[in-house]
Parts: sequence; C-alpha cells; structure tokens
Amino acid sequence: MPNVNEVKEANGETPIDIPCLQKLDSPTGSPTKGTPLPERAELEGCVSNLSLAHEIVMNQDFCFRQTSPPKDSLEGRVTEVVHRAFWDVLQEQLSSCPPNYSHAVTLLQEVKATLLSLLLPGHARLRAQLDEVLDLPLIQQQAHHGALDLPRLAAYVTSTMGSLCAPVRDPDIRALQGLSDPVDILRDILRVLGLMKTDMVNFTVQNLRPHLLQQAVQYERTKFQQILDKEPASLDRTTAWLRGAAQEFVSKPSSGPEGVPPPPDGAPGSVSPTAVLNRACLNLLRWDPQDHNYPETVVMDRVRLDSLGRSLNLLVLEAAVLLLTTTHCGGTVSSQHGFVGKLKKTITALLEGSHSRSCDLQGALQGLAEQVLVQVRSVQEGSVQEGSVQEGPLLDRDGLELLKRQISDLGKADNPVRKLIGERVWGYLQATLEAGSQQGAPAPPPALRLVGAELTSLASSFWRILHFNRSVFGPFYAPILRKVLFPEREAEMGEDSR
Repeated sequence: MPNVNEVKEANGETPIDIPCLQKLDSPTGSPTKGTPLPERAELEGCVSNLSLAHEIVMNQDFCFRQTSPPKDSLEGRVTEVVHRAFWDVLQEQLSSCPPNYSHAVTLLQEVKATLLSLLLPGHARLRAQLDEVLDLPLIQQQAHHGALDLPRLAAYVTSTMGSLCAPVRDPDIRALQGLSDPVDILRDILRVLGLMKTDMVNFTVQNLRPHLLQQAVQYERTKFQQILDKEPASLDRTTAWLRGAAQEFVSKPSSGPEGVPPPPDGAPGSVSPTAVLNRACLNLLRWDPQDHNYPETVVMDRVRLDSLGRSLNLLVLEAAVLLLTTTHCGGTVSSQHGFVGKLKKTITALLEGSHSRSCDLQGALQGLAEQVLVQVRSVQEGSVQEGSVQEGPLLDRDGLELLKRQISDLGKADNPVRKLIGERVWGYLQATLEAGSQQGAPAPPPALRLVGAELTSLASSFWRILHFNRSVFGPFYAPILRKVLFPEREAEMGEDSR
C-alpha cells in the first residue's frame, strides 16, 4: 500500500518538475512531543497508515493527486524561485561549450528509476530494453566525452512513456513529442512521469480496495491498538465524550439540546450503553468547530461528520421554510409548476453556509423571504390565469407579509417552527441509529415529507459512518461505558482481581 506521504492529495495537477523538492506533511494525529524520536516516527507511520486505509474504505471517490503550495504563499514563491534556478542552471550547462551534462545525467537517472517503478511483473522485455538504452555507466561515459545524444534518449523515453501511460495522458505525450529544446523536454518528461506515478498509485488503490474492505475492521482495530500501546492517553478525549453523553441522561434536562429529544429519566445504571453511545454519536453532528477535544476514535471521520452537521442544519431550515410556505399557500398552488422543487433550489442557494453565524443567517433568511414571496406571487398569478382551483384563498398583502415575517423569524434559536422541525429531524436520526440497520430505519415523519429523500440520504450516510466506527472501536467503547455507567460494579471487579 502506498504511504500517505508519497503522494499528497490536493485539488489540481500542478506539476512537480524537480525531484526531492516537495515538503512532506506530518500525518494527522501526530503523537505528543514528549515521545522519544524513534517511537514517535514509528507512531506517526502507524497513524499515517491507519488514516490512509480508513479513507480508502470510507471514500469511494478517494484518489491521490499531485500538489504544490499556492503560488501566492511564501512556500510557493520559494519553490518557484528554486525551480527556476534549477532549470536555469541546466540551461547554462547544456549551452556551454563544451556542454556540461552533470545535471542532465542525474535527471536521466531519476527518469529511469521512475520508469522502472511503473513496470509490471510481465514487462520483463521492456525492463531489459530500459536497462540497455538507459545504461547509466555508458551515459556517464558519453557525457564525459561530450557525446551524449539527449534528443535520442528523450525520444526513446517519450515513446516508452506512451506505451505505459493511461489514455488520459495521451495529450501530454503528444505535447512532449512536439518539443525540441532539451530543457523543456526534460522538464515536461518529469512532469508527466509524476502524473503517471499518481495514476499508478490510484490504480493500485482501486485494486486494493476490495481486499481492504474484507480486512478493514480488523486492520484498523489492530493499528489503533498499536497506537494505544504506545500512547495510553489516546482514549482520553473519547472517554470524556462518552461520559458527557452519559451525564445528559443523569441530569434529566427538561428538553434535549438544540432539538434533540430529552433522554429518559434514570440513574446511570438504568441507562443502556447503546443509548449513551447513540446520544454521543448524535452530539458529533453539532460539535463546535473551535473545540479541538474531538474523540480520537472518530477523528478520521470528522470532516464527513462536520459536513453532515452543516447539511442537517440547512435541512432543518429548508423543511421549516417549506412547511410555512406550503401551509400558507395551500396544496394546489404548492404542487403547481414544480413549485416545491424550485423553492428547494432557492433555499439551498441562499442559505448554504449562512447558518454558521447568526448574523449571516438572519440576513440570508430575510433575502430568502423576499424570494419566496416572488415565487408565491408568480405561482398564484399563473393559477389565476389558468383558472386552476386552489385550496384556500389567494394570499393577500397581509398574508404575504405574515409569511415573510415568519420565514425571517426562523433565525431565532427559540423559534417554535424551527424547534419543532429540529426535534422531528433529530428524533428520526435517533430512531435510525436505534434500528440497528439501514433496512430497519423508519420512514420520515409526515412533517418532513417534503425533505424526506434528503433526510433519508443524510441518515443513511450518518448510519454508514457510525456503523463502521462501532465495528472497529466497539471493543474500546465497551470498557469505557462500563466504567461510566456501572462504576460500583467496576470497583467490585477491581477488588476481586486483587
């Protein structure tokens, strides 16, 4: 399996045209600074492999891409200067009389090593041909006597690359064949070889995925145990997370936080570990982005869970706006001209990302209210012109102003409609977790009918993440939950063992 540091994931194909100049990032979840250096390096490798394997399993679209630092950053500017200096030196060496081929030989050595790394076991004949044409001792002798034929070697390398590359790289190969300057040729050969290495890594990942899926649970559990053996404090935040969820049951709040149904009354011993774990998992969807005490056992899925949390907030607002609008407008108008579908697109476009801060949300809701009124008027006018029969009277100016005001008021945390929708949504997610399987998940409640497909999809993604997490980390959660919920029993067991 490729190490996560071999190819960094990014959002483009920025060329890396000089060997060994790219900075290696530390893997996520690095150990504490107090760990001895050899153990820390081993631990970082373990965390790196665990993160990589988990991402391959959980993200069906996972792939590696080349990356370079942003050009407007300090690192980007330094990298650009170093790259330019490297190729300027090569240009000067090749333009001198007699030519100096020292840099060129080094690059050809790297080109050969990269080509050999791209060969499959069945490429024995091509491997032998590479060793014959790119015979490094012979190339060094030719360079020493000023007889190195760079264009011939570049043509052979380009032809070999064309036979090895994926079809998506054919345009790059054709562009290479049209170059004549040796510096440009070597620069682009390295660039395209970098892309081909990335393609090969992604090909390996795709072939590895089915086998990794079969062993993923045991592999991740074993890797995490290795981390825990070296860093016993690696479950501290997980313990605090589960203890906080259990405390919600003990404190007997009159209402659940932010729309979550309140837990049943009872002492810790009367609450099931599954109920506590379900509540803890629901709490992940509203985790404060500024809170860095994220549970260690879920940190690899934090990006996914944070995204689901944002989608959930947006879904609550969308359902509330739809409920208010369709209630005011009546069933006939709401079903005409794709009204609900258009309204959904408007809500998503205007509210996306606005719920992170209350001031942004309030302004977005006011703008949304204006757009809703425009769409409602348009549908009502169309209904009148077509002679459609509407359930209930058309909204007059007062009715439209009331709808506008109610949509704007959704920005308030204590808004009754928003709270009601929030309770229904959180209740549905809780029921999905309690069902124990995606097939056993309940149907969305009637109040969420208009966002039923979106809610079902979100709940399915949430369940899939947590189901895999519990399969991996269940043995680590069990003793923590026993200590939290049954401290007396744990104390007795401890005395018995002594």
